[in-house]
Amino acid sequence: MSDILSSEEKKSLPSSIFGLPERREYPMPDAAHVRAAEAYFRYCPDNLKPELARAILRFAKEYSVDVKSATVLHYAAS
Repeated sequence: MSDILSSEEKKSLPSSIFGLPERREYPMPDAAHVRAAEAYFRYCPDNLKPELARAILRFAKEYSVDVKSATVLHYAAS
């Protein structure tokens, strides 16, 4: 799977697979999407960054992805 989902693929995913499930943003069904969420983290609204950062780390652990972003790690600790 590439890191780009079609709208139909995105609609078929359960909310639990999203970094921000209430907004259905930052889907992370695989390692490529975890890396994409890390790369696009800066576009997340500031008030939602801690939630997204924790989700990125949770999915990264599941898919054996090494999160390198100091910003993501900082917000995850918030």
